[in-house]
Amino acid sequence: MNNLLNAESLWLNTVAFAWFMICWVGYTRYAWHRGRDTPCLASVMYLYRKDWMGRLLLREQRIADASLISNLERNTSFFASSTLLILAGLIAVMGATDQAQKLLQDLPFVASVSREISEVKLLIMLGIFVYAFFTFSWAMRQYNFASVLFGSAPLVGEKHVSEVERKAFASRAAKVLSMAAHSFNLGLRSYYFALGMLSWFINPWVFIGITTGVVWVLYHREFKSSVLEVLMATPAQFPEPPTPEQ
Repeated sequence: MNNLLNAESLWLNTVAFAWFMICWVGYTRYAWHRGRDTPCLASVMYLYRKDWMGRLLLREQRIADASLISNLERNTSFFASSTLLILAGLIAVMGATDQAQKLLQDLPFVASVSREISEVKLLIMLGIFVYAFFTFSWAMRQYNFASVLFGSAPLVGEKHVSEVERKAFASRAAKVLSMAAHSFNLGLRSYYFALGMLSWFINPWVFIGITTGVVWVLYHREFKSSVLEVLMATPAQFPEPPTPEQ
């Protein structure tokens, strides 16, 4: 009887994890392909970055632009440091699997599983945050590359730089910034799914439902959010102010 229950639990946990990977990898590919021909946060923000780089070339003082890049890099650095702390916590939990499992079994609605399955769950979560750290650290490096690009930006008074070269620089810098933002977004997305994976320790069916909910939240925020509508809105045509009578 116990062997039958263990086999059923193993099968259900395998199905739940397979659904988790399908949702994560499938949504990542779906968002990338649909974002190529459908307005989303990534595609709209690329246009804003390209416009930002074009305006940067018209400014003599670029201190504010450098501060913006530093702020983006600091945000990425914060998540990379937080990921290391989470990894340290998970490693500590793996050293006390028995105590953690006993604590979970005292909670209501928590399905009882073997120690091996619990350790596999912790290892998978550990792998997710390792992946998150790599994506955040890569985003940090790409923001560093963007800083170097800023340093090579043509100055306003350089007459030997053609308009074609200026446009090429604006496009290239915007692409580097978008690639860094894409890596940062992948790291954030791994946080979303890792938090959803916490429900796996409660029940595989709850895990399947939460994972589906995470996909819905990500889709709604990237393709149907209110902030996307604001970013896509065209400026309103306000009437010209009346000129004072002479």
